[in-house]
Amino acid sequence: MTDTYLTKDGFEKLQAELLDLKKQKNDLSVEINDAREQGDLKENAGYIYGKQKQSQLMSRISELELRLRSAKIVDNMAVNKDQVSLGATVTMRDENTKATLVYTLSSADEADPAEGRISVSSPLAQGLLGSTTGASVKIRLPSGEKHLTILKVEYK
Repeated sequence: MTDTYLTKDGFEKLQAELLDLKKQKNDLSVEINDAREQGDLKENAGYIYGKQKQSQLMSRISELELRLRSAKIVDNMAVNKDQVSLGATVTMRDENTKATLVYTLSSADEADPAEGRISVSSPLAQGLLGSTTGASVKIRLPSGEKHLTILKVEYK
């Protein structure tokens, strides 16, 4: 079983999602039983749909339970706070455009580019890993090469 690295917030979000899915599963069980009482199961659309949705819910519940069991919370791990790693918020300057960029490196489960959270496995994050404040890095991205200067590395 591979470890899943999450921030404390990411871990709590997955736990909340799991609780919500378990509630949905219980509600769905009632709907399936009601549909079952309506007769012929082969032509009962409500029953068939309910069973399909139940299967999807159970798959996601199993996936979340596995991830949570193997989760390592980054906030509690000993990391070098001077280097960019999972959980770091990195402020950097794009030397081509002079724009200031701020990204937090997160697990794939927590990634949300619109919120400034990028997956640690993304090309940009991979190029930043291990860098320190003041470092100048060149990262090859699908859109072309980026030249970035790291202004600040912090862990919130």
